[in-house]
Amino acid sequence: MAGLKGLKKRRRVQLILFAFVLLAASTALIGYAMRDGINFFRSPSQVLSDPPRAGEVFRIGGLVEKGTLVRGQGETITFSVTDTNKTVPVKFTGVLPDLFAEGAGMVGTGEMEGDTFVASEILAKHDENYMPKEVVDALKAQGVYVAPQK
Repeated sequence: MAGLKGLKKRRRVQLILFAFVLLAASTALIGYAMRDGINFFRSPSQVLSDPPRAGEVFRIGGLVEKGTLVRGQGETITFSVTDTNKTVPVKFTGVLPDLFAEGAGMVGTGEMEGDTFVASEILAKHDENYMPKEVVDALKAQGVYVAPQK
């Protein structure tokens, strides 16, 4: 009987270890599958101080710098996004949101090509008081955030 008890205990330990290995493997596979679906947010200052690796898709946000929006030069629209500290030029081919304007908050998804951010998607503010949370946080960190007037 003593040998049977030891065998049950060993089998139980083996099952627990096997379950742990399966859990670790499934976590690794899920993380590997999600690596392209996660887009980290960066402010223009972060992009310039710590450049992303080649081909990395990320989100950049800030204010559309006044005087930089160029439309009507073919399908590509160019402008600069700023956090009032640093500025990054942006190229976008597509239709901009209706509320997109100079001086307004925006978030773009895309990747860097040289010194220019090439956006695949542009999101703009919802109304005159809205600014994306990431943009507000970045501006607050710079010490230049001004709350909208109600």
